[in-house]
Amino acid sequence: MAQSKKKKPAKARTGFFTKVLIVILLAVLTWQLGALRTQVEDAEFQRQQLAAQVDAKQAENNSLQASIDRGGSLEEMLRIAREELGLVAPNEKVFYDNSN
Repeated sequence: MAQSKKKKPAKARTGFFTKVLIVILLAVLTWQLGALRTQVEDAEFQRQQLAAQVDAKQAENNSLQASIDRGGSLEEMLRIAREELGLVAPNEKVFYDNSN
């Protein structure tokens, strides 16, 4: 009987260029992850700024709503008439400085 020669299984060998390609791909992926991390940090900072703006506007809205709910007192109406509309009360004397 003839002895059958057993062949050893061939080992998969990776070439030099395959290893270089893998290293390059890993470097590119690492760089992309760093860029994405920077974008996420920037977006988080922007979200925090916008949240602060929303809080400030909400406080302003609450203040205005409270003013509306009070119905506007006479003193508040007079203040608005004087400061924002430039109106004066009857028999009130107003002096303008024209020196400029």
